[in-house]
Amino acid sequence: MDVLRKLRTTARAAAPLLSGAQPRARATGTGTGTGELLAAASRSSAAASARQVHTRKRGYDMTRNPHLNKGMAFTLEERLQLGIHGLLPPCFLTQDVQVLRVLKSYETKTSDLDKYIILMTLQDRNEKLFYRVLTSDIERFMPIVYTPTVGLACQQYGLAFRRPRGLFITIHDRGHIASMLDSWTEEDIKAIVVTDGERILGLGDLGSYGMGIPVGKLALYTACGGVNPQQCLPVLLDVGTDNENLLNDPLYIGLKHKRIRGKEYDELLDEFMEAVTNRYGINCLIQFEDFANTNAFRLLNKYRNKYCTFNDDIQGTASVAVAGLLAGLRITKNRLSDHTFVFQGAGEAAMGIANLIVMAMGKEGTSQKEALKKIWMVDSKGLIVKGRSHLNHEKEMFAQDHPPIKHLEEVVRTVKPTAIIGVAAVGGAFTEQIIKDMASFNKHPIIFALSNPTSKSECTAEQCYRMTEGRGIFASGSPFDPVTLPDGRRFVPGQGNNAYVFPGVALGIITCGVRHVTDDIFLTSAEIIAEQVTEENLAEGRLYPPLSSIRDVSFKIAMKIVDNAYKNGNAAWYPEPEDKEAFVKKHIYSLDYESFMLNNYEWPREAMEIQKV
Repeated sequence: MDVLRKLRTTARAAAPLLSGAQPRARATGTGTGTGELLAAASRSSAAASARQVHTRKRGYDMTRNPHLNKGMAFTLEERLQLGIHGLLPPCFLTQDVQVLRVLKSYETKTSDLDKYIILMTLQDRNEKLFYRVLTSDIERFMPIVYTPTVGLACQQYGLAFRRPRGLFITIHDRGHIASMLDSWTEEDIKAIVVTDGERILGLGDLGSYGMGIPVGKLALYTACGGVNPQQCLPVLLDVGTDNENLLNDPLYIGLKHKRIRGKEYDELLDEFMEAVTNRYGINCLIQFEDFANTNAFRLLNKYRNKYCTFNDDIQGTASVAVAGLLAGLRITKNRLSDHTFVFQGAGEAAMGIANLIVMAMGKEGTSQKEALKKIWMVDSKGLIVKGRSHLNHEKEMFAQDHPPIKHLEEVVRTVKPTAIIGVAAVGGAFTEQIIKDMASFNKHPIIFALSNPTSKSECTAEQCYRMTEGRGIFASGSPFDPVTLPDGRRFVPGQGNNAYVFPGVALGIITCGVRHVTDDIFLTSAEIIAEQVTEENLAEGRLYPPLSSIRDVSFKIAMKIVDNAYKNGNAAWYPEPEDKEAFVKKHIYSLDYESFMLNNYEWPREAMEIQKV
């Protein structure tokens, strides 16, 4: 019964703070048998307090709707009134026992992909139970529903696809996107995550298989931030793929032609943005995800001042990386402006992080000119220097006045940085020599291997800690197991997961109707995340709060965004709430089941007398 014991202590760790729901009746009893547990569950189920809701759905449809379905948690009265009595086994369970059943089934799966499929199948069947399972142990399930397993799931998305979880809009649907949005049954959409599948994690162009990313991101909107899943819409824009393996795969589920670019592509994006805001409102949050570098910055700059939008690969990654750096300053005992950074990679993630570092240094009083001198970038052609041909605007900004250097090792030896940050998805890029050089330059070298998935990580946590003799300050994009050194010291690597950022940002924006998403929001989020890191966390190597506290972190981010929005006049929803904490909690999705019992009542007896002739 270890699983049950853990479930009882963790299943609702975040719920009282975030849901604002009344406590539900629990299965009780001291027996060790599953039979006693189920009996206790049956007795308590009918008495459980739940918010009453009304639905016109009846019969079989009720059990097929994941927003409404409670499985064997439907009471006998509900089954009779809803016309589903007989469609379910004659058994009555609490949600806690249902979680236990899922966990037992989950533990029979040996591969991560099978675990992913069983969780996605649960999401398709019973939404509240799915999120209850995720929040029962977020550290355990996040690597399955998102990185790194979601990368594997995307590669095999054609096999994992079960039922519609979002909209597939193709380049051939231009002129009809508004009517396609009508196909989605939910009307009160507050947040959309959209991708064109061209740069999925570090895996490249996966075309329509990239739908797994918006689905996974929005699952974390709810699990980590409390955003109502019925207000979320995943979207895949299919303009083709340049992946020859997919084009030749008879099982591929997307358009089988090369990517269409240029004017037609831009027209599709323009129409999509306009159609979304016309249908769901100008405050509908649109998160861009896993677009290629050539489009990511261009589209962000094009739309950021016209719509409520941000790019998580640029701004979300920047926020979580800077959060780790700010926490690390408590170890190095200096300012961010005292550090020198070398980036392996100069794409959207690198540029986003670098720009936010410059912004954070500015808050310390450092000029932009001086801040830019402290950031060195290495791409596939070597060190980015002034005078190099074919530099885009973003790279030109960080070009150094220095002779060209081809290899990262030589750049590190020449610059002698205090921090190296890997975001190029080149597995093993931080070689043993680079890590040892960093350890020789610095008492506490900062080594961030942020590429996803794990196979693309620049180095492992163990390599960092062992080669720096435990002095390294390490963060990664994918999870790594704790590391124990020969002298007995144990380190728990910090995972710089964007999930620390985007759920709280989304909750705050949706709650008060922020019109535009500014970079200030992401620097503020970074500061809040860093503040949640305790001295005990730092002592064991963590640069981020434990994932088990991520809902609390998201709530604090949302609160700060709401507070600042009203102070700065950027909120859309007025009058301004007096109790902003209660205001935010009111918008948070409850994981507790609702009651579908009819609101029965009686008239006075004399009013109900049957008239006689």
